Amino acid sequence: MLAAACIGTPAPDATNTPAPSEVVIPSTPVPTPTLVPQPSNAPAVSFTRADLARGSSSGVTGTGPLVLAASGLTTGSYDDPFGQSGIGFQSGSWTSDWIPVAFAFDELVASWNAETPASTWIKLEMQARGAGRETKFYTMMTWASGDSDIHRTSAPGQRSADGDVQIDTFKRADGAAPLDSYRLRVTLYQRSGSTATPSVQMLAAMVSTPFKYEIPSPFDGSAIDLQVPPFSQEEHKGEFPEYDGGGEAWCSPTSTAMVLGALGASPSDDELEHFPGPNYFDPQVDFAARYTYDWNYKGAGNWPANVAYATHFGLDGFVTRLRSLSEAQRFIAASIPLVASINGDLPGFLFGKTNGHLLVIRGFEANGDVITNDPAAPTNDDVRKTYSRADFERVWLGGSGGIVYVIYPRGRALPPNVPGLPPNW
Repeated sequence: MLAAACIGTPAPDATNTPAPSEVVIPSTPVPTPTLVPQPSNAPAVSFTRADLARGSSSGVTGTGPLVLAASGLTTGSYDDPFGQSGIGFQSGSWTSDWIPVAFAFDELVASWNAETPASTWIKLEMQARGAGRETKFYTMMTWASGDSDIHRTSAPGQRSADGDVQIDTFKRADGAAPLDSYRLRVTLYQRSGSTATPSVQMLAAMVSTPFKYEIPSPFDGSAIDLQVPPFSQEEHKGEFPEYDGGGEAWCSPTSTAMVLGALGASPSDDELEHFPGPNYFDPQVDFAARYTYDWNYKGAGNWPANVAYATHFGLDGFVTRLRSLSEAQRFIAASIPLVASINGDLPGFLFGKTNGHLLVIRGFEANGDVITNDPAAPTNDDVRKTYSRADFERVWLGGSGGIVYVIYPRGRALPPNVPGLPPNW
């Protein structure tokens, strides 16, 4: 069923885009940071924000946000695989310093917070190294908050002996040598003749390796239930069926919309004009899908693209993996609801099982069971649902390795990381 498999598939990559200029400005030497050792009895997860005040650049200025410089830009043309070909542009690029990891990692998911005014867009890439070699740069996403200039797209067809990118996740190839560090590269684009510039506030990545989890995790807190508006994806059956099954299948945008509503975000008058007609303003379609859904291809479940949408409303966000519901509890206690990715058999779930679904963690019962806003519900009134702690962790930790969207008000302090473990937020 569509709602039980609501993570989309990647789009074909855009072609004929010149590679960004390589590093031309050397970074200031800096000692390798002291890493928190990775215990063997804990899930190997690490999250790091790239230091925008360091790194190397060509045609980009600033120390956060990063913006296009007035000179030194590269010219070229871009073929939108779902729109116009031969879009003339000027661009500049910034590359982070190498970021060491305390363990050999197998997967990487990047996150970004950026503003892309009309006539601008960005592309995010990653490169890894280990065992005496460096991989090629892999494209993680070509992205803009709107779709008037280019259509957001992931990039299939990047497989090499070192790994591949599957929708939004770099995965090390089976049998490839270990990887122990990475760097990120962002290219900022403006249409030829434009003076507008993207503005990149944050670049980060989460790296991890598989782990067998102890389920259920202990619960030592008290009951808490955040106020999160309930939006059902099932109420939108038949709407926009040409786009990845339509509103009925959009669990990720719907979950994102619920968190944005809980945090007080609201659309502008200009955004309301995108969907004239009856039944709008609708929180799911107008408020979330316009920017989180990639209108001309399947991909409504792209994790970082959903989170990047929050920047449009003055919020910050990133994608990471949590090690247990005990870590999720830290965010709920700080009044930050989480969007969680699940996969598998879940008693009480509308369809019994899912091969990819997103829902909101909003609280905990006194016994540690999980209170959710699950968009896979017949109506909005049915969205609030409680799942057994052990059942939920089996499909969350065992299904996606604990993936969550963390979306929060800009400037709000996040809860402290778990002492003695590499930070994962």
